Amino acid sequence: MRKIIHIDMDAFFASVEQRDNPALRGKPVAVGGTKARGVVAAASYEARQYGVFSAMPAQLALRKCPHLIMVPTRFEVYQQVSRQIREIFLRYTDLVEPLSLDEAYLDVTQNKFGLKSAMLIAQRIKNEILQETRLTASAGVSYNKFLAKVASGKNKPDGLTVVLPDEAEAFVEALPIEKFYGIGDVTAAKMKQLGIHSGADLKNRSEMDLRRHFGKSGSYFYQIARAQDEREVEPNRIRKSIGSERTFGQDLETEEEMLPELQRLAEEVAYDLHRLEASGKTVTLKLKYHDFTLNTRSKTFFSNVRAEEVLLDIVLDLLRSPAFPAKPVRLLGITVSNLNYGKHQGGQLAFPF
Repeated sequence: MRKIIHIDMDAFFASVEQRDNPALRGKPVAVGGTKARGVVAAASYEARQYGVFSAMPAQLALRKCPHLIMVPTRFEVYQQVSRQIREIFLRYTDLVEPLSLDEAYLDVTQNKFGLKSAMLIAQRIKNEILQETRLTASAGVSYNKFLAKVASGKNKPDGLTVVLPDEAEAFVEALPIEKFYGIGDVTAAKMKQLGIHSGADLKNRSEMDLRRHFGKSGSYFYQIARAQDEREVEPNRIRKSIGSERTFGQDLETEEEMLPELQRLAEEVAYDLHRLEASGKTVTLKLKYHDFTLNTRSKTFFSNVRAEEVLLDIVLDLLRSPAFPAKPVRLLGITVSNLNYGKHQGGQLAFPF
């Protein structure tokens, strides 16, 4: 049986800013979102008490918390701290799978210190992160990735949650459906319409029933409802694309309605590209119409795309060419693929047309 740890830094970007600027400590802070239609990249725990969260439009965040302190992102600093944290992980195991700058899976079944207790390893890692970076992390420990991931979010900040094999099924059955890793807001809402509100409700559904409603994902939902997840920790896993999409409660028909949503999506994708030190040569605009028909439009360039402004220019060109959508749109998505990783990725595309 594997011993898996999921480490998740607590409000990472915001915590780094509060660490480096004592005047921000104890105050509601949002990183990013400094533009009129910007998006919050991270929020401190003080800001979260007012309902401010990551991916929230900056204007909405300021309405929820008028005294919110907006701080520009410093990706180079976050990347440097992330490298420090990864060095700590590698002291214990080479089986480290980063999910982003601020979280990773570790397989410590066989570890460099010969320790039998994964909980002890998780506590030692948390202590070393605190001592060396002055930041807190939360950890989840279990026998598979799904359980470890969910467990790390149970007692934030600075938490440590262990899910033992004989506790796993009860742990999953008691989970609200929106707390399941891999079930987003749209899927959770659809599940609730079907009467699925908890892990116990999900477990009562057959795999065939779940596949009928959710396609191939239904098999994954069937497995995790039973605390089953056979995925291995993959230290060399490389993402092939980076994207974001949003389904709207009311269909969009004009460019004026779509523009702020595309700006928000472009900022989210650019943020992910920066934190993963990635850029790409192919940009895809995804359109799902009111009748659920799907249309994708793509362009591939010789140079790499990363900057938000350039990405938005490309997407607006795709929106208008070959023609502006003739039908109301219920979903918009932006994806960058054909990726390159690392700081030196060739020339950044400045003028794509």
